[in-house]
Amino acid sequence: MDADALLAAARSPLVIGIGGGGDVVGALATAEACRLHNGAAPILGGVAWERLPIDPAPGPRGVEEIEGGEPLAAGILSAGPETRVRASGVHFAESHMARFLGERTVLVDVLGGPRRVAAGLAAAREALGADLIVLVDVGGDVLGHGHEPGLTSPLCDAVMLAAGGLLQEEGHPVLAAVFGPTCDGELTAEEFLARTAEVAVAGGLAGVRGLTPPVAAVLEQAVAVVPTEASAQALRCFRGELGPTAIRSGERPLVLSPLGATTFYFDPLAAIASAARPAASVRDAGSLERANDRLHELGIRTELDLERAARSDEAAGGSGRDARGRSAAR
Repeated sequence: MDADALLAAARSPLVIGIGGGGDVVGALATAEACRLHNGAAPILGGVAWERLPIDPAPGPRGVEEIEGGEPLAAGILSAGPETRVRASGVHFAESHMARFLGERTVLVDVLGGPRRVAAGLAAAREALGADLIVLVDVGGDVLGHGHEPGLTSPLCDAVMLAAGGLLQEEGHPVLAAVFGPTCDGELTAEEFLARTAEVAVAGGLAGVRGLTPPVAAVLEQAVAVVPTEASAQALRCFRGELGPTAIRSGERPLVLSPLGATTFYFDPLAAIASAARPAASVRDAGSLERANDRLHELGIRTELDLERAARSDEAAGGSGRDARGRSAAR
């Protein structure tokens, strides 16, 4: 798999941020590179999961909980600036991105598990005329084994990467990517590089690209509109900032370096067969809840657990922080 060749040939790539929240900004880096450098007309999207404290209810939203979206396929909506959670009025990062771009984005419901997501994306790809699906994680936790000390959000990434593998098996062209390695404060640089090396040994490393000034300029404008912390750290890395910092109100440390100003591309099936053990474990899970159970069976705590614990603690008069003392927000 050659990322440069796939991206250069794509006229209408569907580029999806797979971790919820601000991952759609990380996906914009690949989409905008295709637009500016290849003359493509990319379609941008993400997962309907705004993290605490943006969405007061724990977990992702299903399509029936969303208003202002237009159905594209089962579990897949077209989102505009007005798309929001019906109960709370919370707008999705993809809604803000639609306002910024002046064009509709795609919103993925992950509640049905990997196979339902894969079927929805396959149908949406046909409806939109997309010729490539690119699944983008911000930070690199999608490649985690599941027990790294800083890992806090393995579930959504695992479901989406597993869906990407299923799409590949059905013959759809799919490329996976990590934007801003380590910028979410979950994997360290050493952990990320070790996991990426595992994917490379499996024959799955497809290429590495750095941010360019034109793409960085667009991302700078986007982070002023779309709430995100992790993707913004990649821009700090691009500007040459170096050394320790923290996000999530100082609760999640990370180290800024030129590594964070890159995107690593890889083959989803090779990643699932090597480093991405959580994705391998949830492949046949029939729902997000069952996928969460599969990760529990491996001794892995997830972002869904953290959000539920935070809300339970808050209802009991606590701080709304998890057992590690961290906010449940992504």
